[in-house]
Amino acid sequence: MKAIRIKLYQNMVNYKIPSSFQLKETYPLPPYSTVIGMVHNLCGYKEYQEMKISIQGKYHSKVNDLYTRYEFKNGMEFDKGRHQLQADKFGICRGISTVELLTDVELLIHIIPENQDLIEEIKNSLDFPKIFPALGRWEDLAVIGEVKIVEIFEEELEEDLSLGDNYSVYIPLKMIKDGKIMLLGNGNKTSNQGTRYKLNKNYKKKDYGRNRVIRKWNKVEVVYSSRVLAVENEKILLDSDKKIVFAV
Repeated sequence: MKAIRIKLYQNMVNYKIPSSFQLKETYPLPPYSTVIGMVHNLCGYKEYQEMKISIQGKYHSKVNDLYTRYEFKNGMEFDKGRHQLQADKFGICRGISTVELLTDVELLIHIIPENQDLIEEIKNSLDFPKIFPALGRWEDLAVIGEVKIVEIFEEELEEDLSLGDNYSVYIPLKMIKDGKIMLLGNGNKTSNQGTRYKLNKNYKKKDYGRNRVIRKWNKVEVVYSSRVLAVENEKILLDSDKKIVFAV
């Protein structure tokens, strides 16, 4: 099995947590749906191409920034005492809000398409993108440093293997439950460290009638952590350069 492995850099970025509004909080790494969206956008795919993704990386710090927010309620007509802008007969509120940003983000991403015939096509789209790659918001530009096709194989480890480059990673919960991955503790105070998320991956459209079509997301349970150890004698997915692959 082959994968496309990319290394990319972003100066400042927000991977928005869907439930955050007043302060647009960010995930520490892009969720799977964001990476899949970037790949589909660069490749020009109009239909979902099944693929597994592994995401690891790091950032330097978090900062907050201000932005202009526009809000409107469906069907609410313009009210001079309430709205700052008018669009036809409807009113729009304009105000200031805050967004959380990660700085100096480095990512190592494995993309494993189910249809292996797409490997070269995806690689070429990442090597020679028709539009500037963005990951997160449209303005969160991504500088792709390396695009490489690697072999993915399962190997029984002869010794424990840890992440390199001070990276953190999304670990599928199943890998922890199966005992393949161990989360290291903080001294004697905590048995393991990590933050649990349910991340969006892909969706199907569900028709509720009366022109109401809603996306039903497939969510993946993961643990985000930097203190990770692949356990000796367990079978782990690795790439050609012995990097651990946390594909989901």
